[in-house]
Parts: sequence; C-alpha cells; structure tokens
Amino acid sequence: MPNDAPTVLHIIRHGETAWNVEEVFRGRADVALNERGEAQAQAIARALAKENLAAVYSSPLQRAASTARPIARAHGLALHIDERLTDLDFGEWEGVPLREAPTRWPELFALWERDPGAVVFPGGESLPAVRERAMSAVEEVTARHQGATVAIVTHRVVTKLALLAVLGLDNSHFWRIRQDNGCVNRIERAKDWVVTSLNDVCHLRGLCAEGARDF
Repeated sequence: MPNDAPTVLHIIRHGETAWNVEEVFRGRADVALNERGEAQAQAIARALAKENLAAVYSSPLQRAASTARPIARAHGLALHIDERLTDLDFGEWEGVPLREAPTRWPELFALWERDPGAVVFPGGESLPAVRERAMSAVEEVTARHQGATVAIVTHRVVTKLALLAVLGLDNSHFWRIRQDNGCVNRIERAKDWVVTSLNDVCHLRGLCAEGARDF
C-alpha cells in the first residue's frame, strides 16, 4: 500500500553566536555557538524529543552542526552533513559589522535593502544561487524520506529562501520573513507544500533575556 502520510521537515536556524550579537556578516566564516547558542541547541533537542525523526541533516559550518548534534544524539541518529545547506557566501562582506556596510558599499547596501534578490556579493554569491542549491537539498531529502519526519539545521538566509520557495514567493519577499536564532519551522508535503509553523521560538523561553536575534 502507498504511504499517504505527509513528509515533515523541521527546518531550523542554528543557535546564537558572538557574531549574531555583534551584528557581523558571517557567511562562510566558521563561527562557533556562544553560551546562549549552546543552550538553545539543547532546548531545540528537547523540543523535538517526541518527534519520530528519521534523519538529521546540517550545514557543514560548526554553528549549524553544533546545533544539530544534540538533536541527532537524542534520537540515536548519525548527523548527515550537506554542503548545499551552508550559509550564503558574503564574499568581501564576510566579517564586516552591519553598521559599516552602508558606508563601505553604499549603492550595493541600498540595493540589498531594496531588492535583495538582485545583489551579487563581491567575491560571493547571490540569493538565487543559494536558493537553487538549498532547494536541491530539500527536494532530495524529501524524496529520500517520503512519509517520514526529518530535521534540517542551517542558516538564516537558507531558511528564508527555502520558506519563500515552498510558499511560491520570489526573493523580493526576503525581508518579510523573520528567522530568529534557534527557531524551528515546520513544513509538510503530501501533494503540495504546506507551512504549518514559522519562526517558532517557544522552546527558547527563559534563554533569551536579550531577545531573539534576526541577524
């Protein structure tokens, strides 16, 4: 008999890092979780403990992998690393504080705020390129685990673009989706994609005295 159960994906943004707090462009920089980020990772694992997870996937960067490992460990699963889930390559912007970008690249920063999908970061990537590779991973994971539940841990840019893709929205809507550190999004696919939970941070109550971070 065919499996009519929907495939469920928990798409998770990694926990907090020092560069989130300092508002520094991260990209491919392999920044570690800070103390709050480690606590957020444990909270996510507890929140997903009752889910019957078939697999856990992660970006190769340590802030994502360190968020994913407690989830995988709680379910007795190996952690699968997928390069396609890595963060946007910010190129020359990597390591630059947000406050400095408008002065150093005034025209490009204005375009980033106005039409993010049109930006190609100098020495880096564009949103369309990230969306293509990220959705390639999402589609492959969905096909591999039909009717099962899977966790995917990745980065703010990737989670936003994946959500836009499953909602059928173009990249001009990038700024209209908030993704805080440690948030969990739940999407399902039976016939079509359905978003059932967006930017859920209920499991982080008591951990984020300074508030969640959408940077």
